[in-house]
Amino acid sequence: MFAQAVVLGLLPSFARYALALNVPASFENTAVVRQVDLGGTLSSATTTYTFRALADGAQEYVVTLSKDEGDKTSWFVPKLKGSDVELPAAQGFDAADQVYYYKIALPTPLKRDETETLNVATLFSHASTPWPPTAAQKDPVRLNFEADMLLISPYETLSQRTKIRTPTPNVGAFSDPSPPSIYAKDAQATKSGSTVTYGPFASVPPSLSDEFRKEHQRRISVKYETSSAVASIISLHRAAEISHWGANLNIQDDIHLKNGGPTLKGHFSRVEHQHTTYYTQQAPPSTLWWMTLQLPPGIHSPYFIDQNGNVSTSRFRPSPSVPQDQSPFLNPKALDGLKPGTRASKFSTLEIRPRYPVVGGWNYTFRLGWDAPLNDWASYDRKSGKHIVAVPFLNTFKDVAVNDAELKIILPEGAIDVEVFPPFPVDSVEHSTHVTFLDTVGRPAVTLKKRQVTDKHDGIVYVSYAVPFSAHLKKPLAVSVATVGLFIFAFVARRIDPRIHTTAASK
Repeated sequence: MFAQAVVLGLLPSFARYALALNVPASFENTAVVRQVDLGGTLSSATTTYTFRALADGAQEYVVTLSKDEGDKTSWFVPKLKGSDVELPAAQGFDAADQVYYYKIALPTPLKRDETETLNVATLFSHASTPWPPTAAQKDPVRLNFEADMLLISPYETLSQRTKIRTPTPNVGAFSDPSPPSIYAKDAQATKSGSTVTYGPFASVPPSLSDEFRKEHQRRISVKYETSSAVASIISLHRAAEISHWGANLNIQDDIHLKNGGPTLKGHFSRVEHQHTTYYTQQAPPSTLWWMTLQLPPGIHSPYFIDQNGNVSTSRFRPSPSVPQDQSPFLNPKALDGLKPGTRASKFSTLEIRPRYPVVGGWNYTFRLGWDAPLNDWASYDRKSGKHIVAVPFLNTFKDVAVNDAELKIILPEGAIDVEVFPPFPVDSVEHSTHVTFLDTVGRPAVTLKKRQVTDKHDGIVYVSYAVPFSAHLKKPLAVSVATVGLFIFAFVARRIDPRIHTTAASK
């Protein structure tokens, strides 16, 4: 151990940084450009890595994120420039350097001095916080975004810059750390319209170590204004019940919604709210009022209820059923080449309005549900004798972060050989038994849980199972036994005299 420490002490600083994560110095970043598009509870970023191979056969490129950034990352998709194919990436966390890393396998090994460009799309949940924490009912919605100024990497970077774009040109303030970074070529922070640019920074060494962060890393902040309310879903619990007897797929969502903007200062004024909506024909930007959901075609019987009962302030625009290969939920390419008007006809639309305006800091708990023909989502494999049902993991509002999501798939009673195939890694998969009316031993159920979910996670979960012929007889058998039991009880009850008889008095 002592000899190893001596050897490491003799190595250049950039080599020590790379060895902490055991990343070979196989690449050199010639240019790294990140563009961040700020929003409410969700912000997106596109980072372009242009790198050069320093040795023959280099094929594994490593992207690293700081702990703060990695904790907020809910979606990570790497692709080569000009390609639509997502590259495989093995995720991990290095406790020594406190960084998240993604080991990305390139399609083909690179030769020495050969270059490649990698585009990485990410989504951040709750990267912005209310600024100030409280605001009046009429005040605009202002948020504060914070991040590291320098992008960290296990490789030397010849040039890097970060562009932060706000939803509106109303940028309250942006930080310009002092003293300036030694890697800044020109002004390290500039603003043009709604875009704040940090960099370019030149000749940045590998930057994973704690020593580098203490000496050269700086925190930056951008305070900005958004034109819409900051919607956040604390929890979304979905139950999908598959019924063979009813040929039906029932979906029910229990949603805990919160306005994540600045907390309302003082009391809510209904008069002020009505005055604003009347003259502007829209709700104040700090208020959650109308929300729209795009649902699958062919659904029917939607319902929208809260703790007080049915909420009638909703609009449902149904769309007829389509073949499975034409459904945008089962086949994303079904929308290719369609005009915008034709695209809308492929979805059912549900517009909901809460029972009361949800202002900053307020919560609203409600339930959404709908039914769909099972034939639109199910198929049968004659070779294996298994049913295959497609279940949407969620149908959430666009650009809204979901803190905790849960999908419970309730299968027909007697289902065996259950297998579930989620479209992305989930935090946990649990098997249980769900008992409801007319059941004998209960129905098998599979529960999938995942944290930090976005509208990008609206993929399809496929579940396969077999149902023996005897299982189909359980429900009619249960009904028959209950009916016969009722008749027997009535038959016996009619012949029992509950009256108290007394003997006649003796003469």
